[in-house]
Amino acid sequence: MKILVIGSGGRENAICWQFAKNANVEKVYCAPGNEGIAKIAEIVNIPAYDLENLANFVKENKIDFTFVGPEIPLSLGIVDYFNSWGLNIIGPSKNAAKLESSKIYSKQFMNKYGIPTAKYSSFSDLNNALNYIDTLEDNKRLVIKADGLAAGKGVHICSGKGEAKNIVYKMMSEKVLGDAGNNVVVEEYIDGQELSYLVFTDGISYSLMPASQDHKRVNDKDQGLNTGGMGAYAPAPLATVELNKKVEDIVKKVICGISQEKLEYKGVLYVGVIVSNGLPYVLEFNCRFGDPETQAVLPLLETNLSDICIAILDQKLSSLQIKWKDKLSVCVVLTSGGYPESFKSGFEIKGLDNIVDNNTIIFYAGVKSVNDKFVTSGGRVVGITSVADNIEGAINKVYASVNLIHFDGMHFRRDIAWRALSGKK
Repeated sequence: MKILVIGSGGRENAICWQFAKNANVEKVYCAPGNEGIAKIAEIVNIPAYDLENLANFVKENKIDFTFVGPEIPLSLGIVDYFNSWGLNIIGPSKNAAKLESSKIYSKQFMNKYGIPTAKYSSFSDLNNALNYIDTLEDNKRLVIKADGLAAGKGVHICSGKGEAKNIVYKMMSEKVLGDAGNNVVVEEYIDGQELSYLVFTDGISYSLMPASQDHKRVNDKDQGLNTGGMGAYAPAPLATVELNKKVEDIVKKVICGISQEKLEYKGVLYVGVIVSNGLPYVLEFNCRFGDPETQAVLPLLETNLSDICIAILDQKLSSLQIKWKDKLSVCVVLTSGGYPESFKSGFEIKGLDNIVDNNTIIFYAGVKSVNDKFVTSGGRVVGITSVADNIEGAINKVYASVNLIHFDGMHFRRDIAWRALSGKK
């Protein structure tokens, strides 16, 4: 088989890595990829949003199927476009991708199909939004969400209505998120721990992956700014057998809703939940693999990812028994100093060749090659993932590898998987 992966980050590196180690895969391409991914896949210099040239490449190179990593091409309708040419592609249709690309549509979908989520109101008018917030309790914690895609910057947890009004004004009047903030969701805050459930689905059946836990705050002890993700681990001890059954009940409702709405969905569904008093509530849907959760989850997969994709395309996922390693994984993301705000790039990344442990993998994100050496070229630079028999072993192994790497301004959290280590439920 020949496979094209669309995207350029650590998530796409993990996806390419899984495909490349399968004996039945002849060639993996990645568009636009990065120069670290070039170690295992052929880089194709076509942007993820250039649907026409991507389709032309697939036709000319007789690609068996395409796997979409990021949300932008999905929201643009790449699946519909490829299907119109009879090209196999893993991902949801444009209408189905609205579960991620529109927070308002997502909340309406959840309410319609009885999916537990926070109470909310949505607004397209600034004054109406501000007046509504004024009616709420002064110190009530609120969550403000931009309706559209905002590259992980569209959700704000506010300590009171003054802060909430300020965020709404910035989104709707100052347009700090562009058109993504034209409409907003004002949501009640639910206190609890978050979990990420990734799900394979062919639109009819589904298969849950091991639950993971992301670390979004930039600094240790969950302090500092929200980021795209500083690390993750899987499976999370919080995801007990009992909780997983409750989440599976939610997933059944989602798949039922997808079927009822006649949404074409062949790919990966990300269900972000928050657990409060033992009950899961859905925070959001993503219509693709999450990052960095993918870098923690995919190293645990035993079944060939290409076999899973073929089963999804043929809508025969229910006939495939997907196997996972009985191990734990921890991913630590190394970032440029200053991320997620302004940062400098172009610094040589030293020590990558020193990592020789077979159970530790380097996933490249913001890198480029200069004079046969990798230098930094983005906020999230590389993800280091280690797999072990227990959480202590995975943590010790991954940080031993992290300590071998250095670049100017390198920043990382030193407490990834702390909840699992402390046994906090």
